[in-house]
Amino acid sequence: MSWYTLRVPASSANLGPGFDALGLALSVYLTCRFRQSEALRISAAGRDAQSISTGDDNLIWQTAESVAQAQGMQMPPIELEIQNDIPIGKGMGSSAAALTAGVVIADLLLELGWKPLRILDEAARLEGHPDNVAPCTLGSIVASAIDSGGVVRSVRLHLPQGFGIGIVVPDFDLPTSKARAVLPTCYSKEDAIFNLQRASLLIAALATGSTWAFPVALEDRFHQPYRVPLVPGLDAILKLRAPGLLGCALSGAGPSILVFFERGYETVCDLVRQIFAMHGHGADVLLTQIAENGFELSGN
Repeated sequence: MSWYTLRVPASSANLGPGFDALGLALSVYLTCRFRQSEALRISAAGRDAQSISTGDDNLIWQTAESVAQAQGMQMPPIELEIQNDIPIGKGMGSSAAALTAGVVIADLLLELGWKPLRILDEAARLEGHPDNVAPCTLGSIVASAIDSGGVVRSVRLHLPQGFGIGIVVPDFDLPTSKARAVLPTCYSKEDAIFNLQRASLLIAALATGSTWAFPVALEDRFHQPYRVPLVPGLDAILKLRAPGLLGCALSGAGPSILVFFERGYETVCDLVRQIFAMHGHGADVLLTQIAENGFELSGN
């Protein structure tokens, strides 16, 4: 059987005010080499490989099986070699990348013939929201909504210029379920308007390279204030101001921090790392960039 190679980017969701709606793809990848086999065989290497199951409860395999079952089909066994560079449990879309990989693998081996937007629909159905799986599928920066029929509607922004990004990854995990549990069930009209204004401003700023608007456009009242107790130093990080720093936001549900900075000011990421250190936590700085493409599949 022929081998295939699939590469899926990490992602950072929310981008401050765009809760469950905005996300960007990062040039950090989950790479899967796979082929149809006589029996299921999974291996894992790379970052946090010890956290990746190599049994039939592996998330990529479970996702592929779920797709097959939903289509009234049976997923054939595969040999799957995983090379992971995405920090797991850090708010960088590791589960969304795995879900996307599982859907793509099922689509290929079951010969479903799905287009990327159909793959996105299926991945969003399994994930429960589209803000991570949309950039995993489409690349760049994506704004998404789910219509009344459950179909994901996404618009991909052209790759913006004029700024750099980094991710500061602390040495502790924050389960998404715990980060969501602290959020309120209702928001005031004032807070809704506050976030609507800033999400709109952020999309316009990203689309036009208007980096001067970032400090205000990244403000949020929907999720970050409620997650401050879960991420030591978050309040100080969100208030951080420095030459060359355009703004910070939780990456997804956290605990990692997405940092926007002017070109040539990469060292501002160290200021975030220092705040984590002041609160007793080490952190890695990943200087990355927005991935122009979503998942990429090739045969070899």
